[in-house]
Amino acid sequence: MMTNRTVKKLFATMLLGLTLTMGAAFSALANTPAPEAEKTVKKIRKELVTLPFYSVFDNLAFKFEDGTVTLYGQVSRPTLRKDAARVVQKVDGVEEVVNNIEVLPLSNFDDRIRLNVYRAIYRQPGLDRLSLQAVPPIHIIVKNGNVTLEGVVNSKSDATRAFIAANGVPNVFSVTNNLRVERD
Repeated sequence: MMTNRTVKKLFATMLLGLTLTMGAAFSALANTPAPEAEKTVKKIRKELVTLPFYSVFDNLAFKFEDGTVTLYGQVSRPTLRKDAARVVQKVDGVEEVVNNIEVLPLSNFDDRIRLNVYRAIYRQPGLDRLSLQAVPPIHIIVKNGNVTLEGVVNSKSDATRAFIAANGVPNVFSVTNNLRVERD
């Protein structure tokens, strides 16, 4: 018999990215044995974070329930959406993939904002060390001049500094700070 604590752990948010940086992913386990479902979730996560063109400008999340994987997030390359669904479909234990990943508009304007926000954030003292990771933990999603920050940082002050840096970039219409704090 599972306790409430055990059930809550199984439904815990799964973060994507080399340092648990992508968006949230939930594991809802009904008919699948817990060890098998956990193994499947880890394999899905690994497949997504090792996609060749996954970058700091993309945000991927997923939900796994009864053999069905629902993909969420935003990507800056149209091919990444298809690649994510393709690699997840091949994972043992996955029967169906629902692809709800949004492809961000192709725009030189947004590309310039992405680069400028990246520079502004990762030049901040303390945040600069994060840029050395294969996929830095702060993901920068830009859609029509509006910026959303996704991922995990070490402290509330890191989240605030990233938000302020992004807000200071010219031509940014708005900044939404969805950064989660790992510890505080």
